[in-house]
Amino acid sequence: MFQSAIEKASNFTKPIHTITRTYGGLIIPGAGTLFFVNDSGVAITCKHVVDSIIGAEAVNANFEKFKAERKKLLNDNKYRNNLLGLETKYKYNKDAVVQQKNNFVNCFDMISEFTCHVHPTADLAIIEFKGFNKIIYTSHASFLRDGSKIRQGKSLCRIGFPFPEFNNFKHNTDTDDIDWTNTGNVNSPSFPLDGIVTRFIGDATSIVGIELSTPGLRGQSGGPLFDSNGTVYGMQSATKHLHLGFEIKDQEVVTDTKKMKVSNSPFLHVGVCVHVDTIKAFLKEKNIAFTETD
Repeated sequence: MFQSAIEKASNFTKPIHTITRTYGGLIIPGAGTLFFVNDSGVAITCKHVVDSIIGAEAVNANFEKFKAERKKLLNDNKYRNNLLGLETKYKYNKDAVVQQKNNFVNCFDMISEFTCHVHPTADLAIIEFKGFNKIIYTSHASFLRDGSKIRQGKSLCRIGFPFPEFNNFKHNTDTDDIDWTNTGNVNSPSFPLDGIVTRFIGDATSIVGIELSTPGLRGQSGGPLFDSNGTVYGMQSATKHLHLGFEIKDQEVVTDTKKMKVSNSPFLHVGVCVHVDTIKAFLKEKNIAFTETD
């Protein structure tokens, strides 16, 4: 049902790869998603994705200050105690995040800067990229013209980049820094997930969100919500967890020839998407060109 639509959406939907390093030395790959709304280098994604990208600058700067102070410590019998004091000052333990690097994959040949516009209430942000010579994405989204036509039971699909498989990064022990490399796996496959419209999110005056019967996955945030024609109806934002009330306590079951007691408190995980009308209104407010279709 969505085969052609997924191929169409993949041309304008791209991953944001992230590597996060803890003070203990663990490097964790992660991903977000954005999609382009025109041929001028403008994309949209979630506000919480942009907040993470912008917040990385302060995290990295703080670690550089820490390294500069650490370098001044004398390598004597007081070094360990002095280092412990410095770690306490910066609130660094083995699980503390000390670095984060982000990479906009398969979007442009280069980027010198970008400007972000954050929606005041919705989980929505616009990114205007600048300083590129060549655009790598090959098309842009076309939004549903009349958002009031969306009905309960409508089958829609999302695409994004959960389950990251890229490993083109390393820790440089000489500089105590993490960065991207030209070796290893540079890509992660996209992952589509369909569902039906269950409810709408908003108030008596306006609808701002669409609830879907299936969850949005980590890494799909910022990906488009589209129909079987590839027309965009919204953007994946979050997942809600609805308590079903079917409690199980100490129920006896047989597993691998053994009896055991299990307890369970089940939840239904549903997706939350920013409504197409909210997206278009914000693009109009910022004078961003976009395309509509019936």
